[in-house]
Amino acid sequence: MQKPRAVVSRNAHCSGVRHGTGSIVRRFDPARDSYAQLTAMLHRAFARLGMMGLNCTCVDRSIAVTQQRALAGDCFVALCNGKIVVTMTLYARDAESPCDLYQRGDAASVRQLGIDPRWQGRGIGKSMLTFAEHWAATPGFAELALDTPEPAAHLVAFYRAQGFRIVDTHHFEGKRYDSAILSTPPVAVRMMATWSRRLESPRAVLCHEPARGVSVIGRLRRGGPLSSLRHFTLNE
Repeated sequence: MQKPRAVVSRNAHCSGVRHGTGSIVRRFDPARDSYAQLTAMLHRAFARLGMMGLNCTCVDRSIAVTQQRALAGDCFVALCNGKIVVTMTLYARDAESPCDLYQRGDAASVRQLGIDPRWQGRGIGKSMLTFAEHWAATPGFAELALDTPEPAAHLVAFYRAQGFRIVDTHHFEGKRYDSAILSTPPVAVRMMATWSRRLESPRAVLCHEPARGVSVIGRLRRGGPLSSLRHFTLNE
């Protein structure tokens, strides 16, 4: 027998809602968002890796490091009930990176992709990567790269399932593990093709706390860039 769909409240809005408007995913705004909250969410998101003995930076990073890395790229967040539940920072060329691929002028990269544990396993990571591909493809980057701990087989498998291929390994200074460097040729999502890269707020958004069979739906303003994120089906 099919389980009944959860009844959800319209009082739970996704992202920073002001006067009835908000966005599913938007750029981190230091004027209204908290680096401390962002850091705490990353700690939760990477706690599993920490328990595996992997000393990823996001496991116990300081607020200052979070701020530094967010400002170095294009940091996006999603909020629910005023709390950050998803983040991702996208970089263009990073000439100072010890990773050769990140230094290339034709490669963009995904950094500090973190999803609150309560929201993991619901397809959000896949949708975030879809947006990242579009972000990279629009200005003409040939590769979209990322790194993940090689011992974290579940993450390596996840990224490979999204079309990323392992192109190298790298031992970042201070880490107790080697990192797999993965890359994919970014593709602009067809439904996004005519959209601007400038992130705009949607007119309305509906977000609900995680519950079986609950959807997170956002209606985007014409010209907005996040159609691939306009519907998440969150299944336990």
